[in-house]
Amino acid sequence: MRTLIALLGIVTVAVLAPAAMSAHRAAPATLTAHPSRFGQILFDGRGFVLYAFTKDQRGRSVCSGACAAAWPPYVVRSKLRAGVGTKRSLLGTTRRADGRLQVTYAGRPLYYYVGDQAPGQILCQNVSEFGGLWLVARPNGTLVR
Repeated sequence: MRTLIALLGIVTVAVLAPAAMSAHRAAPATLTAHPSRFGQILFDGRGFVLYAFTKDQRGRSVCSGACAAAWPPYVVRSKLRAGVGTKRSLLGTTRRADGRLQVTYAGRPLYYYVGDQAPGQILCQNVSEFGGLWLVARPNGTLVR
Protein backbone atom coordinates (compact mmCIF):
# COMPACT_ATOMS: atom_id res chain seq x y z
CA MET A 1 0.00 0.00 0.00
CA ARG A 2 2.81 2.43 0.90
CA THR A 3 4.53 1.63 -2.36
CA LEU A 4 1.32 2.41 -4.27
CA ILE A 5 0.88 5.74 -2.43
CA ALA A 6 4.52 6.66 -3.03
CA LEU A 7 4.17 5.73 -6.70
CA LEU A 8 1.01 7.85 -7.02
CA GLY A 9 2.87 10.78 -5.42
CA ILE A 10 5.71 10.46 -7.92
CA VAL A 11 3.28 10.24 -10.84
CA THR A 12 1.39 13.31 -9.58
CA VAL A 13 4.60 15.33 -9.31
CA ALA A 14 5.74 14.13 -12.75
CA VAL A 15 2.42 15.17 -14.30
CA LEU A 16 2.06 18.53 -12.52
CA ALA A 17 5.70 19.71 -12.62
CA PRO A 18 5.84 20.32 -16.41
CA ALA A 19 2.59 22.29 -16.23
CA ALA A 20 3.94 24.42 -13.39
CA MET A 21 7.23 24.99 -15.21
CA SER A 22 5.50 25.94 -18.47
CA ALA A 23 3.23 28.34 -16.56
CA HIS A 24 6.35 29.96 -15.09
CA ARG A 25 7.96 30.18 -18.54
CA ALA A 26 4.79 31.70 -19.98
CA ALA A 27 5.18 34.77 -17.77
CA PRO A 28 6.35 37.61 -19.99
CA ALA A 29 10.07 38.41 -19.90
CA THR A 30 10.81 41.98 -18.88
CA LEU A 31 13.52 44.43 -19.82
CA THR A 32 14.14 47.19 -17.26
CA ALA A 33 16.53 50.09 -16.66
CA HIS A 34 18.19 50.72 -13.31
CA PRO A 35 20.97 52.95 -11.99
CA SER A 36 24.52 51.56 -11.90
CA ARG A 37 28.04 52.95 -11.69
CA PHE A 38 27.67 53.50 -15.47
CA GLY A 39 24.42 55.44 -15.12
CA GLN A 40 21.01 54.04 -16.12
CA ILE A 41 21.50 50.76 -18.01
CA LEU A 42 19.50 47.72 -19.11
CA PHE A 43 18.74 44.70 -16.93
CA ASP A 44 16.45 41.71 -17.24
CA GLY A 45 13.45 41.40 -14.93
CA ARG A 46 15.54 39.50 -12.35
CA GLY A 47 18.09 42.33 -12.08
CA PHE A 48 20.89 40.78 -14.17
CA VAL A 49 22.77 43.22 -16.41
CA LEU A 50 22.59 42.85 -20.18
CA TYR A 51 25.41 43.50 -22.64
CA ALA A 52 25.64 44.25 -26.36
CA PHE A 53 28.42 43.03 -28.68
CA THR A 54 29.90 45.57 -31.10
CA LYS A 55 30.70 42.86 -33.66
CA ASP A 56 27.00 41.97 -34.06
CA GLN A 57 25.22 43.23 -37.14
CA ARG A 58 22.02 45.23 -36.64
CA GLY A 59 19.34 42.78 -35.60
CA ARG A 60 21.54 39.70 -36.02
CA SER A 61 23.86 37.94 -33.58
CA VAL A 62 27.27 36.70 -34.70
CA CYS A 63 28.05 35.23 -31.27
CA SER A 64 27.79 31.42 -31.21
CA GLY A 65 29.73 28.41 -29.95
CA ALA A 66 32.39 29.39 -27.38
CA CYS A 67 31.27 33.01 -27.62
CA ALA A 68 27.67 32.13 -26.65
CA ALA A 69 28.96 29.90 -23.84
CA ALA A 70 30.78 32.89 -22.30
CA TRP A 71 28.10 35.41 -23.29
CA PRO A 72 24.74 33.58 -23.20
CA PRO A 73 22.08 35.30 -25.29
CA TYR A 74 19.01 36.76 -23.57
CA VAL A 75 16.40 34.44 -25.10
CA VAL A 76 12.67 34.46 -24.55
CA ARG A 77 9.88 31.97 -25.15
CA SER A 78 6.96 34.32 -24.66
CA LYS A 79 5.95 37.93 -25.02
CA LEU A 80 8.46 40.51 -23.96
CA ARG A 81 7.54 43.50 -21.79
CA ALA A 82 9.16 46.92 -21.75
CA GLY A 83 9.62 47.54 -18.04
CA VAL A 84 10.48 50.61 -16.02
CA GLY A 85 12.73 53.03 -17.89
CA THR A 86 12.73 51.23 -21.26
CA LYS A 87 11.05 52.10 -24.54
CA ARG A 88 8.68 49.59 -26.15
CA SER A 89 9.56 51.01 -29.58
CA LEU A 90 13.21 49.93 -29.12
CA LEU A 91 12.38 46.42 -27.93
CA GLY A 92 12.42 43.45 -30.31
CA THR A 93 13.70 39.95 -30.99
CA THR A 94 15.85 38.22 -33.58
CA ARG A 95 15.88 34.54 -34.45
CA ARG A 96 19.18 32.80 -33.68
CA ALA A 97 20.62 30.04 -35.86
CA ASP A 98 19.26 27.45 -33.39
CA GLY A 99 15.73 28.88 -33.76
CA ARG A 100 15.49 30.56 -30.34
CA LEU A 101 14.37 34.18 -30.05
CA GLN A 102 16.99 36.58 -28.70
CA VAL A 103 15.96 39.93 -27.24
CA THR A 104 17.15 43.04 -29.07
CA TYR A 105 17.10 46.65 -27.97
CA ALA A 106 17.55 49.43 -30.54
CA GLY A 107 18.37 46.59 -32.95
CA ARG A 108 21.21 45.20 -30.84
CA PRO A 109 21.04 41.59 -29.61
CA LEU A 110 21.43 41.39 -25.81
CA TYR A 111 23.52 38.97 -23.75
CA TYR A 112 24.45 38.00 -20.22
CA TYR A 113 28.04 37.45 -19.08
CA VAL A 114 28.57 34.00 -17.55
CA GLY A 115 30.69 35.48 -14.74
CA ASP A 116 27.91 37.77 -13.48
CA GLN A 117 26.47 35.50 -10.80
CA ALA A 118 24.23 37.89 -8.86
CA PRO A 119 21.73 40.60 -9.74
CA GLY A 120 23.47 43.93 -10.22
CA GLN A 121 26.94 42.46 -10.93
CA ILE A 122 28.74 44.08 -13.88
CA LEU A 123 32.04 42.27 -14.33
CA CYS A 124 32.76 42.69 -18.05
CA GLN A 125 31.92 46.21 -19.18
CA ASN A 126 34.11 47.45 -22.05
CA VAL A 127 35.88 44.11 -22.46
CA SER A 128 37.33 42.99 -25.80
CA GLU A 129 36.55 39.33 -26.55
CA PHE A 130 35.63 37.32 -29.66
CA GLY A 131 36.58 40.16 -31.99
CA GLY A 132 34.51 42.96 -30.49
CA LEU A 133 33.71 44.96 -27.39
CA TRP A 134 31.12 43.96 -24.81
CA LEU A 135 29.29 47.02 -23.52
CA VAL A 136 26.28 47.75 -21.34
CA ALA A 137 23.44 49.68 -22.98
CA ARG A 138 21.53 52.78 -21.94
CA PRO A 139 17.72 52.99 -22.07
CA ASN A 140 18.00 55.24 -25.15
CA GLY A 141 19.77 52.40 -26.99
CA THR A 142 23.31 53.83 -26.98
CA LEU A 143 26.20 51.81 -25.59
CA VAL A 144 28.34 52.88 -22.63
CA ARG A 145 31.97 53.16 -23.72
